[in-house]
Amino acid sequence: MNNSVTNSARLLWAALRALLVLTLVTGVIYPLVVTGVAQAVFNNKANGSEIKADGKVVGSSLIGQQGYSLDYFQGRPANGLGTNSVNTQYKLILSGATNLAADSKVLVKQVEDAKAAVVKNNSTADYKVRPSQVPADAVTSSGSGLDPDISPAYARLQVHRVAERNHLSVAQVEKLVEEHTDGRTLGFIGEPTVNVLELNIALKSLVTKS
Repeated sequence: MNNSVTNSARLLWAALRALLVLTLVTGVIYPLVVTGVAQAVFNNKANGSEIKADGKVVGSSLIGQQGYSLDYFQGRPANGLGTNSVNTQYKLILSGATNLAADSKVLVKQVEDAKAAVVKNNSTADYKVRPSQVPADAVTSSGSGLDPDISPAYARLQVHRVAERNHLSVAQVEKLVEEHTDGRTLGFIGEPTVNVLELNIALKSLVTKS
């Protein structure tokens, strides 16, 4: 009996020591090491890929923002949960796609209305947009509804309107788009993109200097 109690106590003590050691390693040391490496090597990404303007955080390069005036470049539509009333420019609680089928009359109407708006808003006295010029990302939302990027084609489509409204030359705005166009990952993965928030920050800086 005494041997049995002694053995049980020894096993319990061994199990408690193992628990304490594993808790220390996996619950304290490992998280600290991972956090330290992330902060040292991937500081920006580890902190949410923050974008700053005038020394203040204005958003993340991973999350699209809505509500830009037509003086600025427009992002993709946010027809899913990203437009939920609990979301604001800086407090994003829900996201998601529309969940509408490709043959949904509601979705077709949304796309048609979006295309008409893109044509109307981006046509100027010197530049008329044709419906065939409107790229897919200008009239459809992403899976999350919060895509931060647009295609270079959609960015270029907005150049004349942005230039006219901000009293800039088309060449100046085209240069901005070119400078903020990111190529394919590793040269062959995905498609070229333009981050709308970063582009609009650069636009605002250019307007201020002009």
